[in-house]
Amino acid sequence: MTTPPGPNPYQGGPNPYQTNPPTAPTPAQQPHQQPPPGWPGYPPYYVAAQRTNGLAVASMVLGILWLYWIGSILALIFGYVARNQIRERGEAGGGMATAGLVLGWVGAGTLAAVMFFAFFLNMRY
Repeated sequence: MTTPPGPNPYQGGPNPYQTNPPTAPTPAQQPHQQPPPGWPGYPPYYVAAQRTNGLAVASMVLGILWLYWIGSILALIFGYVARNQIRERGEAGGGMATAGLVLGWVGAGTLAAVMFFAFFLNMRY
């Protein structure tokens, strides 16, 4: 393969967009090979991302879906189990487990209210 005629743009040269002549870099502008003393360097390892607890996700999803109150009961069960696992294992997902618990209790409360009113209205007539 042949190179195109003319100056090679990768070898440097005058910058047509520069209005001032190039000057030598000052000591503050020169690149450093190592960080200054006392500065921490980059760690030689990567930190693994924290895993999200699967039961916490299931608890939140079932709390949102309700599924004729079966989802609410399962959201409560999965939410409490997930919170214990998160505490023991140090996993992520505590907020999702809490959201599943709140939604599960809202669904269970709604179920209790519906059952109470259904029983109360049935006794009245």
